[in-house]
Amino acid sequence: MSNGVNGFHKELEGLHVNGVTNGGSSAESAKKKMMNRKNSSPMMPAFMVSAPGKVIVFGEHAVVYGKSAIAASISLRSYLLVTHLSKSRRTVTMQFPDIDLTHTWNIDELPWDIFNSPSKKKYYYDLVTALDPDLVAAIQPHLASVSAGKPESERKIHLNSAASFLYLYLSLGSPRSPGCKYTLRSTIPLGAGVGSSASIGVCLAAAMLLQIRTLSGPHPDQPAEEAHVQVERINRWAFVAELCIHGNPSGVDNTVSTYGKAVVYQRSKPPTVTPLWDFPELPLLLVNTKTPKSTAVEVGKVAKLKDEQPELVETIMEAIDQVAKSAASLIDEEYFDSEESESLRRVGQLMTINHGLLSALGVSHPRLERVRELVDHENIGWTKLTGAGGGGCSITLVKPGVPQEKLERLERQLENEGYQQFRTTLGGDGVGVLWPAVLKNGLDEDEDGGMEIDIEKFLNAPGNDGVENLVGVSGGLDGAEREGWKFWRIEGQ
Repeated sequence: MSNGVNGFHKELEGLHVNGVTNGGSSAESAKKKMMNRKNSSPMMPAFMVSAPGKVIVFGEHAVVYGKSAIAASISLRSYLLVTHLSKSRRTVTMQFPDIDLTHTWNIDELPWDIFNSPSKKKYYYDLVTALDPDLVAAIQPHLASVSAGKPESERKIHLNSAASFLYLYLSLGSPRSPGCKYTLRSTIPLGAGVGSSASIGVCLAAAMLLQIRTLSGPHPDQPAEEAHVQVERINRWAFVAELCIHGNPSGVDNTVSTYGKAVVYQRSKPPTVTPLWDFPELPLLLVNTKTPKSTAVEVGKVAKLKDEQPELVETIMEAIDQVAKSAASLIDEEYFDSEESESLRRVGQLMTINHGLLSALGVSHPRLERVRELVDHENIGWTKLTGAGGGGCSITLVKPGVPQEKLERLERQLENEGYQQFRTTLGGDGVGVLWPAVLKNGLDEDEDGGMEIDIEKFLNAPGNDGVENLVGVSGGLDGAEREGWKFWRIEGQ
């Protein structure tokens, strides 16, 4: 029986030294080398991650003052394709064509030393509630050349996106991380207050955690407790991405995008986030007014009104809080049926009341009121603003059985008046994974394993419809869930 040292000396017997063979012919030596050569590690397959946007359904502005708010996922989603490079290519690229952002870094030149130092290192299971100023400073030189020729307003968005990406990559990766491309497409309107940045953060966090093999599943038989651990791990790192972009995020957007369905949020110390696992899927029309809005301006407007009319505004806030709580209770009722007219009417009634209270606070806008007018005229559903107001988006809960021609007439009118609109669903799945990036579409190609998604197909998919048709989670026949996508589902907890 040989030990390691003897084994090492046996290897020496077959080596050439200055052209002289020790113990055997050159052919035998070559053969032995081939037999002892370690197989190269196969590249991880290309895979995709997807996460939804969100809307606030009840409780805007009152939530700033410690009242309850309900936020829910929407079926508009971000899609991240992760592709790995050969061992010799030591670069990492982020490619976000929707905002015209592409940048590549040399992996070996990134500031791994400080991110991996014992006093700074964070692990996948850690809870990070604030950015480390030293780590933020360390990535600044690596942001200097990002979109250097772009206008300042556009470059600011690119720098925030790149900073968020690098902070996560350096926190969760290692100097041995393989070369990689992260290519992202989003069907969520950007900068409209519907959670686009959180959705992207969730995709990046989930992808990087999958790459370091620290997530289990998702799979259909996964116990709810185990699934909960996985999604909370994603949620924590998605919050770090939000810290990079927003500075002081509430945590609602990334939580809804990760878990899906809906949450009740209350801004306390610490904030409380209560998932509504059984929140139903509801038909929704999301309309973007395309009117620039500032959350800070609208929040300041309400604060000023509260200073001038403290008792009156507090009464309105209490009423908004009661609306949110009534909605949560209604949806939790045993006999609530999301496909039944009376159940939807009661939800719609609460949405109408909520909008009226927000209008009383002065945060609506003529473009938002115009959407309500057009929807009411066609008797299509119940409409309210969502988010800070002052522009931004409205949401309409669509009545069951609305004739198609009515919807199409409304959509034509909205388009003529310069609105952007999306037929979507409220309360759907959270983060999902397509591993490997191969889809089955119910076509002949399924017999050969399905359709592989590559970067060119993904980049060239035209617009939102093209992306959804190519990779969408609901892109199956007749809008069914597409085979291949899997989700961590935690229902009925």
